[in-house]
Amino acid sequence: MKKQEVGKVMYVEHVLLCEDSEEGVFSGIYEAYARKFDLNNTRICIGEENELRLFATYHQIEKNNEKAAKVARTIKKLAGAEVYQQISVALSSIDNEKGQAVFRTIVQIIHEPENARYVMNRLNDVYVHKTFTLFRNVQNEAHRMKEFLRFKELENGVLYSRIGPHNNVLASLMPHFSDRFPLENFLIYDEGRNLLGVHPARQDWYLIRGMKIEDNLLSESTGEEKYRELFRYFCHKIAIKERKNLDLQQNMLPLRFREYMVEFD
Repeated sequence: MKKQEVGKVMYVEHVLLCEDSEEGVFSGIYEAYARKFDLNNTRICIGEENELRLFATYHQIEKNNEKAAKVARTIKKLAGAEVYQQISVALSSIDNEKGQAVFRTIVQIIHEPENARYVMNRLNDVYVHKTFTLFRNVQNEAHRMKEFLRFKELENGVLYSRIGPHNNVLASLMPHFSDRFPLENFLIYDEGRNLLGVHPARQDWYLIRGMKIEDNLLSESTGEEKYRELFRYFCHKIAIKERKNLDLQQNMLPLRFREYMVEFD
């Protein structure tokens, strides 16, 4: 245990190890309050701590959906749905420091309920600034994925797309494409996280974790290559050779997205 002695007062540092998910982090925050830890000496850590903190007490926190839901309801009640959405999106970031940033932001919401709805405006606070930056980065990547995501038609008529985003943006993409293709059966597969988004036609979408899909085992429809070739032909026909600018092309369409676009297969 880490102890800092000021006069005769002892402070103990607690590190809560949580699952990398909204439910996991919210469960950790619930436990910090339930166990009455000194919040100024409590840290939320995603997964395992890379560098162990000397004399700190480590607590492995199990995800509990009921406890997480209570934290979510508290945020919505005090700060509103918009702030909750920003925090939720921030927790989709790949940044390992997101847990502590969100934790300290939520502490401000709970302890200052009269100003909770404006908490994300406190960008001079290091934790709020971090949370807002994570939210913005995830949102920006999700926006770009909506532009560059491509579907191909499988032999059974299902639309399939493979993606490899930095952040966990699949939950942000599924509502967008569900609204656009409500009558289609489609799948979006995040290969880095083995996470599959499933949308049955005329039904709600859902996520399946731990799903590994091999692209070479998926059979495409007979018309898929035909339409893909027609699109390539269209692009070549409208191109002006004298105005070819590869640097501008890469700026408008970064190379990391092209691996997942059917036009470049």
